[in-house]
Amino acid sequence: MNILDSLAIFTLGYPSLMATIWICGGIYFYVHWERKQPWPATFSWDEDAPKVTVLLPCYNEGANVDETIHHLFKQNYPYMDVIAINDGSKDDTASKLDALALIYPTLKVLHQPNQGKASAMNNGLSYANGEIIVGIDGDAILDYDAIGYMVGHFMSSPKVSGVTGNPRVRTRSTAIGKIQTGEFSAIIGLIKRAQRIYGMVFTISGVICAFQRKALKEIGGWNTDMITEDIDVSWRLQLAGGQVRYEPRAMCWVLMPETLRGLYKQRLRWAQGGGEVFLRYFSQTIRLKNRRFWLLMLEYIISVIWCYSVIILALFWLISQLFVPIAWPITAKLLSYFGSIMIAISFVQFTVSFYIDSRYDKEIFRCVYWSIWYPFAYWIINMATVAIAFPKAMMRQKGRHATWTSPDRGEQFHEQ
Repeated sequence: MNILDSLAIFTLGYPSLMATIWICGGIYFYVHWERKQPWPATFSWDEDAPKVTVLLPCYNEGANVDETIHHLFKQNYPYMDVIAINDGSKDDTASKLDALALIYPTLKVLHQPNQGKASAMNNGLSYANGEIIVGIDGDAILDYDAIGYMVGHFMSSPKVSGVTGNPRVRTRSTAIGKIQTGEFSAIIGLIKRAQRIYGMVFTISGVICAFQRKALKEIGGWNTDMITEDIDVSWRLQLAGGQVRYEPRAMCWVLMPETLRGLYKQRLRWAQGGGEVFLRYFSQTIRLKNRRFWLLMLEYIISVIWCYSVIILALFWLISQLFVPIAWPITAKLLSYFGSIMIAISFVQFTVSFYIDSRYDKEIFRCVYWSIWYPFAYWIINMATVAIAFPKAMMRQKGRHATWTSPDRGEQFHEQ
């Protein structure tokens, strides 16, 4: 066995190993916790229930903000107000928010120059008086009981400083949108369940999240110089000793890219954000008191190495085909053997995740066919974005405001 064979084993074996871990963690989470939780639940809130302030950062959300806010005020949670922050939008977001404030007395609207989502969240936090802070995006549709499900975690334990909800893809009109539906279930959903089992969640979903306001204040709110403020705040809350939980019943329907260009831009930002957080907090996470981070860090490091190993293996194969023949004694057999295993594990992974998530999203089975293309389409995109984004994270200047524009929101929404 030569070095190329070893590289091939790692390249194909690592995803299979991690998928197995996610499957086992997801099943344990479901059996131990999730299936015992009532769905749908009936809430009865007394006067001791904590007050909630929803922060709604908006940048060029004129096409979506009416729908988002109208649904938001249909929440079944009684003690709630909303602060919408217009982050220097160039469309009619500002006028629409001002008009909505006349309709809803508990809606407060703030206007600021474009400084990024983190700055908008900090601005809203400074005016918030709720004990619990909920954050959603300006194009999201929040399930009517989502806040109640998340609040329950804070009431059950004072150690809980953050809760991440369950994003569901609204844009399913193209193959890319349908594949993402499977990804959010089989990949993102299972990963969060598995990470919750060993006590550390890599990131709260910024599109649907809740925080203990006291915990946010203690860490100084959101860092404005991180390209993914949700990953950053997740790590800092947990480094401060807080607990982050996953609540699959807190659903939020989101718009996702349905073009390759939009998808690439989104995943590049996610990958760069993960790299920035890893580099900034590495020295803290390796301390003994933060040993809960070690498995999370190890998985992240290996995943980055894996991305580069795939590129190296592909380059060697290309060279062997075009220029210099290279002896690959057993690599072809390894590719066939591990490839078959990987396909089988992927099938089990999607089967388990779709079964679990069908509790909340019956239409998910319509995306089964498209999910089989996930390894071919998304692994290539994710591999490329990580390989490009990690050097960008290393070179990015600390302290500079992080601003970004959302990619496309789906073909069907462009047509409206």
